[in-house]
Amino acid sequence: MSQSTLSRSLRYGWRSLFSRRIYVVCIIVVPLLFTLFFINMMDEGLPLKVPTAVVDLDQSELSRTVTRNLAAGELTDVSMKLDSYHEAVEAVRSGKIFGFFYIPDDFQQKAFSGQQPTISYYCNLTYFVPGSLAFKGFKTTAVTTTGGLVQTTLVSTGMEDGAVAALIQPVSIVQQQIGNPWTNYNYYLTNSFVPGVIALMVCLVTAYSICEEMKRGTSPEWLRRSGNSMLVAVVGKLMPQAVIEIIVGVGCQAIMYGFFHFPMNCPAWHMILAMVLMVFACQGFALTVCCAVPNLRLAVSICSLVSILAFSIAAFSFPVQQMYGAVGIFSYILPVRYYFLIYVDQALNGIDLYYSRFFYVALLIFPLVGLIGLPRLKKHCKNPVYVP
Repeated sequence: MSQSTLSRSLRYGWRSLFSRRIYVVCIIVVPLLFTLFFINMMDEGLPLKVPTAVVDLDQSELSRTVTRNLAAGELTDVSMKLDSYHEAVEAVRSGKIFGFFYIPDDFQQKAFSGQQPTISYYCNLTYFVPGSLAFKGFKTTAVTTTGGLVQTTLVSTGMEDGAVAALIQPVSIVQQQIGNPWTNYNYYLTNSFVPGVIALMVCLVTAYSICEEMKRGTSPEWLRRSGNSMLVAVVGKLMPQAVIEIIVGVGCQAIMYGFFHFPMNCPAWHMILAMVLMVFACQGFALTVCCAVPNLRLAVSICSLVSILAFSIAAFSFPVQQMYGAVGIFSYILPVRYYFLIYVDQALNGIDLYYSRFFYVALLIFPLVGLIGLPRLKKHCKNPVYVP
């Protein structure tokens, strides 16, 4: 690999990178816009005041107290008061509310007579986040109401308040949320999905830029400028892309950790190194796909499909250990999965770098795997045959 040959290859790579606007849009515009959009959308950290409804068939003083307690909670907003169960179900189906609280017509009578009244609540978990928040708000109100009724009954029998409190809650629970004590969805989701978008763009641009040479029939010229070396050709093509992608990726990290003060309990270079290795790993993954399937349409389709599935299979929101084995095993072939594990270990938990060493090494393996298929890719570049 002579210096002149490499420099010619790099100049060719820079020219081809800026020859089409789609490259600039995918590499620079999309990640930055997505980062700012997601941070702005999750600015409050946690969605609050989920629209809900109350079906109060009792219309008693006690049921109105329960309704006021529910409306006073920070998670739910009682935006509708309906007259029947069927109206509430229809409101949920139409998307007007995400759940409803159902109070039966004999609620106060049973409560004061020592019987067991039933409170029901229904949540639409098709929409996971608002449905879960509605469920949490409903459950808190139901438990508080139950405890209040028990306390009132026991105090009326002559028990002291201290004894009643110890009986209702014999064990005091202190909740400690490790890593994200603010319960801020922005800190978690943005740090998951922004790298996922960057990985998606890197894979697509890499696959498109390589296979486009064969589609247009310019791959022989590409090889000639690189001294007939496939390694030099690939380095010259991908290195300019990697430089810009790394700058954009580190810029997105600076926006999150620097300007918006996302938690980062480790030295900054730990996450910068993870971003650099993730970019090279995604390029290596896309290069492997191009070597195996040297066809523009198929290579881009495979990269886009795998990268989109990474948002769920990489365990951003669902642990790999709880996935079906046949599905969870695919998480280990996704570069963004190892970046996510580094983020959890380093930025969130701040553990020693030694315990994350395997994740950094895993990111280094992807480019090496891509180099194995270069002879096959060179064969197709010498005699490009485009199959639409």
